[in-house]
Amino acid sequence: MANGRVERRLAVIMATDIVGYSRLTEADEIRTLGTMKRLQTSILAPSIAACGGRIVKLMGDGTLVVFDSAVNAVDCALSLQEALASDQLEQPPDDRILVRIGINLADVVIEGDDLLGDGVNVAARLQASASPVAYASPMSSIGNSAPRTDRPSSTAARSR
Repeated sequence: MANGRVERRLAVIMATDIVGYSRLTEADEIRTLGTMKRLQTSILAPSIAACGGRIVKLMGDGTLVVFDSAVNAVDCALSLQEALASDQLEQPPDDRILVRIGINLADVVIEGDDLLGDGVNVAARLQASASPVAYASPMSSIGNSAPRTDRPSSTAARSR
């Protein structure tokens, strides 16, 4: 905060979380942590960077990511889900790492390198309501208003 004013910016926030993380770590903590770290370095970080996002912070089994473009955030969510599904295909269903993703476009408070405020909270709540084979955004119920020709529409992505 500069001169008592709160610094804000419009941002696209993506929140991710591993489904059943507690169950997975109880079953085999070492394997789960190793797989999570491998997926963070081999899929999560490269996909986010390729789509123009920045990891704001890692929070145990979740991440908070910021994008300047909603289209890039949705493309990233779709890429992540596809790459994770492919990576985990050979695992027994109960051992698979599945991720829920929430995306929200909102005004956020900037504090150093961190993002705070209601816009971040909404992204986290959307993530909690998302299916692990899709993503949730405030616009999910009406589909993607600007469908890309090189990606399935959000409606198609939600129905997988």
